[in-house]
Amino acid sequence: MRPIDPVTDTLAYGGDYNPEQWSEEVWREDVKLMREAGVNLVSLGIFSWVRLEPREGEYDFGWLDLIMDLLHEGGIRVDLATPTAAPPAWFSRAHPESLPMTREGYRQGTGSRQSFCPSSPAYRAAAARITEAIARRYADHPALAMWHSHNEFGNHNAACWCPESAADFRRWLRARYGTLDALNDAWGTAFWGQRYGDWEEIDVPRITPTAVNPCQQLDFMRFSSDAHLANYTAERDILRRYTPGVPVTTNFMANTCKNIDYWRWAPEVDVVSNDHYLIAERPDNQIELALAADLTRSLAGGAPWILMEHSTGAVNWQPRNIAKRPGEMHRNSLAHVARGADGVLFFQWRAARAGAEKFHSAMLPHGGTDTRTWREVVALGDRVRTLTEVRGSRVVADAAVVWDWNSWWALELDWRPSVELRYIERIEAYYEQLWRDHRTVDFVRPDTDPADLARYPMVVVPSLYLLREDAAAGLRAYVEGGGHLVVSYFSGIVDEHDAVHSGRYPGALREVLGLSVEQWAPLREGERVGLALADGADGVPSLARFGDGGPAASADVWTEELRLEGAEAVLRYTSGPAAGLPAVTRHRLGAGTAWYVSTRLDGAGLAAVLAAAGADAGLPAAPELPAGVELVRRRSEDAEYLFAINHTAEDATVPGSGTELFTGAECAGVLPVPAGEVRVLRTAPSSAE
Repeated sequence: MRPIDPVTDTLAYGGDYNPEQWSEEVWREDVKLMREAGVNLVSLGIFSWVRLEPREGEYDFGWLDLIMDLLHEGGIRVDLATPTAAPPAWFSRAHPESLPMTREGYRQGTGSRQSFCPSSPAYRAAAARITEAIARRYADHPALAMWHSHNEFGNHNAACWCPESAADFRRWLRARYGTLDALNDAWGTAFWGQRYGDWEEIDVPRITPTAVNPCQQLDFMRFSSDAHLANYTAERDILRRYTPGVPVTTNFMANTCKNIDYWRWAPEVDVVSNDHYLIAERPDNQIELALAADLTRSLAGGAPWILMEHSTGAVNWQPRNIAKRPGEMHRNSLAHVARGADGVLFFQWRAARAGAEKFHSAMLPHGGTDTRTWREVVALGDRVRTLTEVRGSRVVADAAVVWDWNSWWALELDWRPSVELRYIERIEAYYEQLWRDHRTVDFVRPDTDPADLARYPMVVVPSLYLLREDAAAGLRAYVEGGGHLVVSYFSGIVDEHDAVHSGRYPGALREVLGLSVEQWAPLREGERVGLALADGADGVPSLARFGDGGPAASADVWTEELRLEGAEAVLRYTSGPAAGLPAVTRHRLGAGTAWYVSTRLDGAGLAAVLAAAGADAGLPAAPELPAGVELVRRRSEDAEYLFAINHTAEDATVPGSGTELFTGAECAGVLPVPAGEVRVLRTAPSSAE
């Protein structure tokens, strides 16, 4: 681990600050109000390129010098950005070839942000110059706590199809494959007569008369992620040269940015940070929030991370500008802390009066300090300070879910067996059930070492269409060593080149699952099939209720004609194209078990299967708690902290003994959690495992 200075002495609290939108008098008022709110860290300069460099090579740092000094005098540290996400108009005018091009061949314009091609040499040179100028200027400033490179790489300009991108793509392919023969073999160019005889014949995957070669598309997604990564590492290396002890980060959008392979990016940042915006219209949106936080922590290798942006209330780019209800901001913020965040920051500090996000909520809203939002911001600042002792502790997880951007990309290319095969849909379905069962989840790579997987009693694979042979061997070794695996349909089908594994489906997972697929049998839109307990499966308690006379289980979207090759049937289809055949199976392999779910189960069916797999894994049964009460544990060398978050309108109690940090109450066996509230219970060190 590279030695870096700490960002703040307590949990970080603050947000994006854009002083260039306001007068100097407002700056001084802002610093005063930040102190009142308990702010100790702000992100500064994110979109300030044109203010810092109004003309090429001419710099104006006076305003930034002043605000940096004012913040330092106010005891507020700075997460100082490179402003490279917003190239100035003068740059785009001088270098029109740097503007991004769409897949259809249209140049995009200016007047927004991220208006650049990530492969543009002119952009890369200009970004390096402004980064070096800022690093040189502020390397020794006492307010500097952390560097913030760019903003949300790849979120809005995921890829570019211009000639410079095409040339860069060819360079990337030569480095990846070495020879054209290797590329032709990997891409399967014998199909449709696509074989290439010269590197210059290869183009980016533009609009064509029919489906573009899938491996070409997949490699272009990999290349585009790497092109942005090259820009990040170039900036990072400049910043490190001037300030080797100051951490460098860039803000991820872990579960919502399909375009960036964050498993590749995470080792390149000193502190993992994430932006998360609650989907206001979504029922039970706290579950998606938990998923985002768990994934971010997992990218950090379990280490604490920073919530770089979230909202105090309404998010103006969502379809409806729905405000958060009283207490919701507190629950959202502290749920991220519960799941490993050591910092809670917002977009933005002061609500803007102009621009595209003027109706986005802020810590200081248009209505000023006489508002509910402001009062909640101040109260949250007090709570964040109260949790200082939690800083540096780690989340305790008891299950793992496999997550893979390559599978996400490949699964959703052209001409898959059903239009309803969606990567995130299956991930969220399995995660939601684990959340409702009070299982805390780490996300893992598909090629995680079996020795590292072994610390999880249960590993869940909801959607892993693309799987390399070595990664499949690792999952098998995990099971043989005593692990318990749950795999959902359409996993293990293709290799890293989107080529189907030899033999019957599910390809790379046949042996560990102890079965093969004679034929996929996707269902028609709206069609449902029934399931029942298979013969001889009466010994699985959580599934026994699906036997004769019990409630029916059902499924939709997908079924398969399975052939058992060592596995046992647990549930069978009672209707549909696979009627009478196994639907859910269990394979005892070595010291562990591997479960396979060949269809999209309804909620009750999925809950029962995960309960049965959890019992195999020795996990305790889900505690009897009100639905909507969330429990997460963080652990340090000295103590364990139980976060209890009540998302319901009714008071609740949870088991626990110790000291509640917000109220100071001593609890003996029972922790009261009022409706809509959060409680954090510190337990004695002896209770830690």
